[in-house]
Amino acid sequence: MSQAKQSINALTLAALGIVFGDIGTSPLYALREAFHGPHAMAVTPENVLGILSLVVWSLIIVISIKYLLFVMRADNKGEGGVLALTSLAAPRAQQKTFFSKAILYLGLFGSALLFGDGVITPAISVLSAVEGLNVATPFFGPFVVPITIGILFVLFYSQRLGTAKIGAVFGPIILIWFITLGALGIYGSLQNTIVFSAVNPKFGYEFFLHNGWAGVLALGAVFLVVTGGEALYADMGHLGRKPIQRAWFFVALPGLLLNYFGQGALLLSVPEAASNPFYKLAPEWALYPLVILATAATVIASQALITGVFSLTRQAVQLGYAPRVRIIHTSIHEIGQIYIPHINWLLFILTAYLVASFQSSSALAAAYGIAVSMTMVITTILTCTVAFKLWGWGLVPVGAVFIFFIIIDGVFLAANTAKIFDGGWFPLAMGALIFTLMTTWRRGREILQSRLRLQSTAMEDFFKQIDLEKPFVTGGTAIYMTGDPTVTPLALTKNVKHNKCLHEKNIVLTIISKEVPTVPRTQRLLIERLPNEFYRVVAKYGFMETPDIQDILNVLEENGITAPDVTYFLGRETLIATGLPGMAIWREHLFAFMSRNSERATAYFNIPGDKVIEVGIQVEI
Repeated sequence: MSQAKQSINALTLAALGIVFGDIGTSPLYALREAFHGPHAMAVTPENVLGILSLVVWSLIIVISIKYLLFVMRADNKGEGGVLALTSLAAPRAQQKTFFSKAILYLGLFGSALLFGDGVITPAISVLSAVEGLNVATPFFGPFVVPITIGILFVLFYSQRLGTAKIGAVFGPIILIWFITLGALGIYGSLQNTIVFSAVNPKFGYEFFLHNGWAGVLALGAVFLVVTGGEALYADMGHLGRKPIQRAWFFVALPGLLLNYFGQGALLLSVPEAASNPFYKLAPEWALYPLVILATAATVIASQALITGVFSLTRQAVQLGYAPRVRIIHTSIHEIGQIYIPHINWLLFILTAYLVASFQSSSALAAAYGIAVSMTMVITTILTCTVAFKLWGWGLVPVGAVFIFFIIIDGVFLAANTAKIFDGGWFPLAMGALIFTLMTTWRRGREILQSRLRLQSTAMEDFFKQIDLEKPFVTGGTAIYMTGDPTVTPLALTKNVKHNKCLHEKNIVLTIISKEVPTVPRTQRLLIERLPNEFYRVVAKYGFMETPDIQDILNVLEENGITAPDVTYFLGRETLIATGLPGMAIWREHLFAFMSRNSERATAYFNIPGDKVIEVGIQVEI
């Protein structure tokens, strides 16, 4: 076997473990919710075949066609996800028009909703797996919730160790899981092979014809089979498009379809099995091993969502939509393997709260889906925008594709709106909160930069001043960090004013984030030599990278600029909410709170704490 083929096979196996855990665990609860949830349909042959037909065509249209063949073309230098897609659809340079601003806010709201998904997915997945113990014996009933919270605690506690060591077994476990899904499906389907006729879309059409609005509401349960679609796109950067497509068409899709057919056949024969058709599909001897395998699969699915939230948080920080947070790299080889302690434990607290509050995966299913269905609508809008603006598609093809997908997404969203008062309010409320925080931080930083600019002087005027005053020159290098390279950092002017001295070499450093995943090392720095041994340096990083001061110094040295005996000067702003034009007073207080609690620049940029001088600056916002 050639090395290239071995590589693609390895990536395909990895894709199963990293990408398909979420959608792969949907058989645990999706079909059950259609016939046993709050909007349950009667278990009749017409309804079973109708639901199965909708499941089949939802997987084909939403996942196979929309995501794998259409949305995945919209990659930002290989990276996927709502924020990466937003950067393509509404670049910073174009965010002054009404349309671009609307696209930007849509993308931000979509990414905010994914935080809610990151809380619900671990809760419903692990809880639905552990509930298999109830099927085995009622003895475990009182222990399902504590066992679930215990598993979740171990999962979140282990995040600090990184996924490098356990990641190698993710793929094989999920492969075994899909093989098991398919085997159980074949076992059940052979009892009633009529279920295979559900591939005919007429059964789905007749289901709506006979059930009307109740049939539309049932789509809320059907939608659960495609809830991992966003994860496929978000994780594209880790593996590439082809391995994900191979894993889907050759392993995941056949395993899922066979299992849903098997559950449908069981329901046709034993309607009472609707309370948990997945576990009741298994022979009695296989129940406990199946619970263990299902728990392992749901833990892996949860791991993918947690990692996705970490990645999304870093992107938000880098793109200027969130304050700095402590980011720990758990691997020296993989840039994507990070751990964010505050986010990790916040996710655990919220996930444990959901499990303790809702008590069952069936109750949680009512809260699941609406956030993802909204995100899918947003993804369709953003991708069609990219197709028109970047791919050169005309209005007619873009309009045809948009109408086709938006109708499907819209119907799913309408079906999920019925879940709002049954728990669907939680991910919406969480998404609204995250969206408010992101937009407040972005707007607050813009206002802060404009206020600081008013207090600053142009570099040319500063050089005239020091030529006149001739401050004392001391040895070593001073690095002044600033968000605006066009003006003199306030820390620099205050140092000269109060200490009457300058260092022998002075570097004005600005770190900016580009709307690409990574920036090549050869393009990392823009260096401009200024008078009086001053250098203006702009360091560029992608939204998948974390800036590091030592890395910047190394690149400077490669460009022939040494920085001996460095002292770092940082501005420490004290923000005062005053109600000045620009932002509501409550948002000013919120921005000031976020600013006070953001990660200190010394820790975030890996600056040695014993070489830092912070200059206090009071700013009215």
